[in-house]
Amino acid sequence: MKVLLTLLLALSLPLSALAQEKKEEAEGENAAPKIIYVGIVPALVGNYSSGTKMKFYKADISLKVTGSEAEEKVKYHEPLIRNQLVQLFSQQTDESLGSMDSKEKLRQEALKQVKQVLEQEEGKPYVEDLLFNNLILQ
Repeated sequence: MKVLLTLLLALSLPLSALAQEKKEEAEGENAAPKIIYVGIVPALVGNYSSGTKMKFYKADISLKVTGSEAEEKVKYHEPLIRNQLVQLFSQQTDESLGSMDSKEKLRQEALKQVKQVLEQEEGKPYVEDLLFNNLILQ
């Protein structure tokens, strides 16, 4: 009888481990999508015109995406995204960068352009938000 109980216990252990593994997989599938912040590295540095003087900017930017697929797509297209953002920043003036409202408009325009790039290249915008970690104007 002891042998039979030991044999049943030995056979049931792998089944219980398999059931636990299936349960963990199901919980992983039901979990909320993972939010990832993809930094545009190195920071964008360039100049913009302010009348007769050239001024400089440095922008540390992060893109908010959901899931590893979106992260991979953003990283793959980073050179194109970077180019679009550099062009946008170089078109700015003191007036378009002078206040918090104007910086917010710039952030929204940058997000719009990043989404357009990804939509053209991948058919899906992938990026949910664009954040200025640091924006220095000189």
